[in-house]
Amino acid sequence: MASPSSDINHLSHPCIYGDFVSSYSERKSGFMKWFGKIFKIGSSSRGRSDSSGRHLQQPAEENMVWRAPSRSLDDRARSRKDEEDLNRAIALSLGENFKRPNGYRWHTGSDDIDDYSKALHPPYTPAPLYPRGYSLANVRICGGCNQEILYGNCLGWMDTYFHPDCFRCHSCRHPITEREFSLSGSRPYHKSCFKELTHPKCEVCHQYIPINAAGLIEYRCHPYWYQKYCPSHEYDNTARCCSCERLESRNEKYYRLDDGRILCFECMESAITDTGECQPLYHAIRDYYEGMNMRIDQQVPMLLVGRDALNEAIVGEKNGFHHLPETRGLCLSEEQTVTSVHRWPRMGGHRFIGMRTQHQKLTRKCEVTAILVLYGLPRLLTGAILAHELMHAWLRLKGYRNLDAEVEEGICQVLSYMWLESEVMPGSSRYMPSTSSASSSSSYSTSSSSSKKGARSQVENKLGEFFMNQIANDSSPAYGGGFRSAIEAVNKYGLRCTLDHIRLTGHFPL
Repeated sequence: MASPSSDINHLSHPCIYGDFVSSYSERKSGFMKWFGKIFKIGSSSRGRSDSSGRHLQQPAEENMVWRAPSRSLDDRARSRKDEEDLNRAIALSLGENFKRPNGYRWHTGSDDIDDYSKALHPPYTPAPLYPRGYSLANVRICGGCNQEILYGNCLGWMDTYFHPDCFRCHSCRHPITEREFSLSGSRPYHKSCFKELTHPKCEVCHQYIPINAAGLIEYRCHPYWYQKYCPSHEYDNTARCCSCERLESRNEKYYRLDDGRILCFECMESAITDTGECQPLYHAIRDYYEGMNMRIDQQVPMLLVGRDALNEAIVGEKNGFHHLPETRGLCLSEEQTVTSVHRWPRMGGHRFIGMRTQHQKLTRKCEVTAILVLYGLPRLLTGAILAHELMHAWLRLKGYRNLDAEVEEGICQVLSYMWLESEVMPGSSRYMPSTSSASSSSSYSTSSSSSKKGARSQVENKLGEFFMNQIANDSSPAYGGGFRSAIEAVNKYGLRCTLDHIRLTGHFPL
């Protein structure tokens, strides 16, 4: 539907010309006076007689045959002029004969003046006859149907006249009968139709977004998904997807996880459910690192956990920096006992029930004890978190010590971004692995997605682009600022030279 012009007015009380009688009656009156003058020529006042000899006469205003008054000799000049007018009328009548189809000629016998009255009622509708002195400027043409307005009321608007039924809304095409209407450019609208076209609706409650105290339409809009909603939904406990950040609409119901998180339908389609299901993705990302000549020799355990278990692990961890308001992954360096999701729960309505967990003691065999990731996230987000946490593990296992938060988190975000780009845009990625190990990662990505939900959909690719956008536009100094500094260095010097410079100086190359 096309947006109306921004030149908007609200008009009231359109001009209504009541009891408008068209020029037709004026033409008739003028024509009758002109024609009546013809019949004043001296013909005896012959009327029509019925079979009994009685004279029949029409009402006064309809009687077309009048008795000619007596004339004196002084009136000869006037009679001559009247005779000329009669001859002119006969000529005009004869001229009309040549314009009529065969079988519809007018009769103009000179011996019977009544024959001329038959010209007033031909067997078809004649073309309009305008009396002498009539001006076409008096004709009113409807701006809707382009026909002459002959009788009845008419509407006047912007120097244009309309039949009442021809003044219509440009949107619904129904007549505008209200006393007030909206105008966009030169197009009239019902006020309700115009509001439907121009006033935004909330995508959460599906109501018109209210006008604030200043008389302006104020709403919130997600910077990536462009979801428009009322400002009140930011603090009225409206559910928000923990993965893509979209608000729950009133006519749909998001999924509730056991740990209180909420997941939308699109994110749920590719969600990684439990630790066993995540293992192939984890090994594929390790192969991706190997293809980047960043092999991780140690077998670092990977577990999917709930929100509570991850928060408890963060409390017991001495090292590392954590992304607020919620951490989704953790690279453990301390020995702990964590509760992992052993089996994905079954669905009960829009909730998951019966999730099976198990306690697992993690012992330290190297600089990294385990990698923990929140369960129930989409495959691409889970992979991005794994790529980030594996980079933490690689840095610790390779002896990168005491790095600033901006440097360590920034370079980890770069590896996460690179992996996402290789998944979402595999043909155009600048960071594709150079060895045959890359094929196993790409092969898993395709087969995993295909085996679970069919070929990767546009919805999943759109989610991947959103996760990349989140990394690139993060506002935090360590994660967002660090990523932008790190990606600038990698684009300029390459990943290997950037890592070597970090090992030597602890900073990104300038």
